[in-house]
Amino acid sequence: MNIGFIGLGIMGTPMALHLVEAGHQLFVKTRSKVPDAIAATNAKACASAEEVARQAEVIFLMVPDTPDVEAVLFGAQGVAAGLSKGKVVVDMSSISPIATKEFARRINEAGADYVDAPVSGGEVGAKAASLTIMCGAEPEVFERVRPLLEKMGKNITLVGGVGAGQVTKVANQIIVALNIAAVGEALVFASKAGADPAKVRQALMGGFASSRILEVHGERMIKRTFDPGFRIKLHQKDLALALQGAKELGVALPQTASAAQLMQACEANGLGDKDHSALVQALELMAKHPVAKG
Repeated sequence: MNIGFIGLGIMGTPMALHLVEAGHQLFVKTRSKVPDAIAATNAKACASAEEVARQAEVIFLMVPDTPDVEAVLFGAQGVAAGLSKGKVVVDMSSISPIATKEFARRINEAGADYVDAPVSGGEVGAKAASLTIMCGAEPEVFERVRPLLEKMGKNITLVGGVGAGQVTKVANQIIVALNIAAVGEALVFASKAGADPAKVRQALMGGFASSRILEVHGERMIKRTFDPGFRIKLHQKDLALALQGAKELGVALPQTASAAQLMQACEANGLGDKDHSALVQALELMAKHPVAKG
């Protein structure tokens, strides 16, 4: 199949490579230089998103934020200009559910179908093709693209109509952020009380407090390995979507607001490009005590 892929960053590059390895012909576009790993394949670099759409049957997007998706789809020489009946746009970015529905409407008017399919699992999941993929689409459209999604992820769920995938991703980001904050608070408390945080984490891994966040990000906090798998500034963007949606729905999300403020404190201290596990550093600043020395 001829497939388009727009956005070859930390996540997009390994995801696109899985499609190449599955035997598909890729047509790609990215903001900067095409990564060497992609350039070394038979993937063809295109001059515009419109060209990608003209060449491909299914066009994947993996870009940072709502305005980026809008620009790729509807900007000058955007995807919409290259669409025709029967093509499918699959947006795997994490963006506004409300904007997603509007984007889908405009793509449908161009005769093409739309799937919102945000992911969870970070760079590790992207490389291992083990991403969780949360989809919003018409069932028949979802079934058309499912074989391609299965090359990139393991847990693939059609949640509902267009926009439902993005709602699920926002919910995911709330849970992850609150868990990171909880692990950070626990380890700061334990360390300042004089306990060995590595031993505390080891003990907790055997009890009811055990979690994937404690396992992976707890270790990052102790070892001070904050190179980005998922950047704080991107998680902060997702929490802003949650709080915006909560306001529109009349729902209170007090713990989400607290986690968003911790991430904002990190950004204010120049940590926006660090992994979201570095949220612990906001807590460390307030406690005037690090979980562990770097």
